[in-house]
Amino acid sequence: MASRPASDQRPVLILAQDEGRFGRVSRPKACWAPPGIRPSVPSQLVREFVQVFAPVAPQTGDLIALSLPTANTAMMNLFLSHVSETLADYFLVIQVDQAGWHHSRALKVPDNIRLIEQPAHSPEVNPVEHLWEEVREKYFHNRAYPSLDLLMERLCDGLNTIAADKERVCSLMGFPHLKVSV
Repeated sequence: MASRPASDQRPVLILAQDEGRFGRVSRPKACWAPPGIRPSVPSQLVREFVQVFAPVAPQTGDLIALSLPTANTAMMNLFLSHVSETLADYFLVIQVDQAGWHHSRALKVPDNIRLIEQPAHSPEVNPVEHLWEEVREKYFHNRAYPSLDLLMERLCDGLNTIAADKERVCSLMGFPHLKVSV
């Protein structure tokens, strides 16, 4: 269905969505240290990851995040169902990138959601990319985690802290192309 039924009177909420991968592979980053002292930064190479699916409504500052074991069509179906139920009072227009699971034939898009694909190879038009930068910079910078559970705990703390600050979400992700009156 390309448009919503005329009888649907719910307000329209425009969101941008993306997936971010977080794992125990650490990449040391530059950091400050007093002159003459070389900083010690933990580093590890453990191939354990988790995917975070997140839609953001930059106009309202709403952020929903769902961490899942992988990114594929089955997980996207689970995610869309969760977003549809969480924001059931709205008709949702969601900007997505061109990942294969965003346009799979097996994708089940709920009735109150319409997906709009952004141009290929253009992450700069997706405001959720700034969410991943913020989380990595503020919560994962030069840290190593002994377990995926501890990484998940830190990830959830970071996402919950950001989600609780609607002004911060609007400031980070309020891209002009998403400021549309409907």
